Amino acid sequence: MSADVMVRTRTRTVSAGTRRRPAKRKDPGRVLRLYIPLGLYLAFTLVPFYWMLVFALRPAGSTDPVPWPITFEHFETVWNDIGYAVFFKNSVIVGVWSLLFTTVIAVMGGYALARYRFRGRNLFMVVLLCTQFIPGAMMLIPLFSIFKSLGLINSLASLIIADTVFNLPLSIILMSGFISAVPFTVEEAAMVDGCTRLRGFLAIVLPQLRPGLIAVGSFAFIHTWNNFLFALMFVSKQDSFTIPVGLSYTIGEYSADFGALAAGGVVAALPVVCVFAVVQRYLVHGISAGAVKG
Repeated sequence: MSADVMVRTRTRTVSAGTRRRPAKRKDPGRVLRLYIPLGLYLAFTLVPFYWMLVFALRPAGSTDPVPWPITFEHFETVWNDIGYAVFFKNSVIVGVWSLLFTTVIAVMGGYALARYRFRGRNLFMVVLLCTQFIPGAMMLIPLFSIFKSLGLINSLASLIIADTVFNLPLSIILMSGFISAVPFTVEEAAMVDGCTRLRGFLAIVLPQLRPGLIAVGSFAFIHTWNNFLFALMFVSKQDSFTIPVGLSYTIGEYSADFGALAAGGVVAALPVVCVFAVVQRYLVHGISAGAVKG
């Protein structure tokens, strides 16, 4: 083959390789099927929040769909007159302590289920799952009797204990799956190097559980923050009310202060939104790791 023929052949090959492929046409039907349901779901989700902001920010007696002029009088009423600052502090105390207890106990229980093989292990996990089907209302009378005998009625400790107990089953199962994803060989290597089992867990395994710890802690905090039933039944003193119970007292028998109720709802939603904004990248990883292993 001559040099000219080789050059022409190579030129055609390069030209064919660099030729652009025809652009893929967008399917308008697929776009409609995808974005219209998403838009409807987004509107269905966000419209209640928008109206909550409207009621919280517009002056009393106004019926405008846009909060103008913007006023913060409802926030002042809720925070200063209704005692919302005390309710907020109580909710933070109960939520943080419940988060800590739930996370620590879930790590210990999850480690036992993930690393040890004992008789009745599978049955125990099934029982844990079945407890999720028991409504909290069914346990009110037994819990009330126990807390009354212990002198914990009208105490935040009763809320911390009750919320922790109800957060634990799902938290232990999630944490068990996440610990199972960490190879046991790394712990064995640490023990060969002279570490005790506890030290090996704290130094090797625990740092790898950060997504799972954040996922479990977030769910425990949010569930405790929003819990209304236990706070209503175990606490009757206003100084010990949490946010859900405190908000319910803005609704009277014949009237309701919708502006104050909406302002309280905005303040109550802010910590939950902030928690999700900070930890959302860990949630999917933590949940998926805890769900597929075991």
